[in-house]
Amino acid sequence: MGQDMTKGNPIQLIIQFTIPMLLGNVFQQFYSMADTYIVSQTIGVNAFSAVGSTGSITFFIIGLATGLTAGLSVITAQYFGKKDFVGLRRNLAISLMISLVVSVILTALATIYTHDILVFMRTPENLIDDAYAYLVVIFAGTGAAVLFNLLSNILRAIGDSKTPLLFLALTSVLNIVLDYLFILGFHTGVEGAGYATVLSQLVASLLCLVYIWKKVPILRIHKEDWKANRKEVIHHLRISLPMGFQSSIIAIGSMSIQTTLNGLGSTAVAATTAAEKINGIATMPLQSFGVTMATYAAQNYGAGKLDRIWDGVKKITRLVLIYSFVMGAALVLIGRNLATVFVGTANEAILENVHIYFLTNATFYFLLALLFIYRYTLQGLGNSTSPTIAGVMELISRIIGATLLSQAFGFTGVAISGPLAWFGALIPLSYSYFTTKKKLMKGIEEEEVTFASTLSKLLPKFAR
Repeated sequence: MGQDMTKGNPIQLIIQFTIPMLLGNVFQQFYSMADTYIVSQTIGVNAFSAVGSTGSITFFIIGLATGLTAGLSVITAQYFGKKDFVGLRRNLAISLMISLVVSVILTALATIYTHDILVFMRTPENLIDDAYAYLVVIFAGTGAAVLFNLLSNILRAIGDSKTPLLFLALTSVLNIVLDYLFILGFHTGVEGAGYATVLSQLVASLLCLVYIWKKVPILRIHKEDWKANRKEVIHHLRISLPMGFQSSIIAIGSMSIQTTLNGLGSTAVAATTAAEKINGIATMPLQSFGVTMATYAAQNYGAGKLDRIWDGVKKITRLVLIYSFVMGAALVLIGRNLATVFVGTANEAILENVHIYFLTNATFYFLLALLFIYRYTLQGLGNSTSPTIAGVMELISRIIGATLLSQAFGFTGVAISGPLAWFGALIPLSYSYFTTKKKLMKGIEEEEVTFASTLSKLLPKFAR
């Protein structure tokens, strides 16, 4: 059985849960980093830029599905907090059915329209063929990515963040081995990196399935669990679909940025690709603590322990703010040097753009830290509306940055759009968090007053 986060020291539980998940997220990031690094070293900078330019498109398609699975796992955590194990099994059955349908639809649409999307995004001619070859393979394996994200999120929802870490570590190594095998051994080009990623995710999914069946009896689905009623399915869709759409809304903003970068040329694309690989690792702890808060909030909400939620949020916010300031300062100083791992030292224009990226983004990591904590805590409480509104705000902010600021300031304008988007999303999230907290606490106080007043009226009658 997983970890019960409704008992014990909140900050200790949150950190203990986050560390394995953080390491797991780092390994998952290696899927992408290994692809781009090995491609850059074995095929060339153009191929590196081509694979890097697909990140926002992949995020749009895969992100929708994985956002949906994260929403489904919120319901899992709430059932676990209530100790409703029948509900847990039915939740997993419904989640698998929803994920299957979504995977089939997304796979069909994405593979058909891949080339059209690349053309629409003004992908440079020297990159478009490699980008297409890589994306088609990734989209064909959408089902593997969805299944692994669903099962790993389910395990984390019941407090087990160590098992997904183990499987990610094993398959990350496998991914690197397969990268070299397909690219250098079979000479498959950039699509070989796609094959390596999909096969690694498939192996991770199968490992999760076997582990759940053998080691987690509370998630072992019975025949009757597959007979979900309409009300249950609607409940799952009400929580999960907005989270999936939220990811897609954010991805559309990233695609608008990528479109602008494509218009600025391959130098801008290469600089952003290298910077975002480093940025992804640097901000991973912020996201990991945020995801932990979704599980922590959902379990305690299911158990009716609201005070623990607010206490945990307050303490973890202090920690992530300290980290954001320290890491932000470090990347402003050495981020340019770190980027040479991907792009070398020969192209000064690329490295200068990398420095601009960190100067405009890393200094505002504190906004991103608050965004993750508030967003995921609200999702754990079952509030999917506010995070979706925040996603729309983020989209609008990114589009403004990509269109207006880039015209005035070029690459610097595009880079500024990141912090601008974080600030735009944080406005509705912070407001919603504090109003939700106030309403929930007010509800508890009203119940306690009603109960106390009822006792005060009944006791005199019994005394007679």
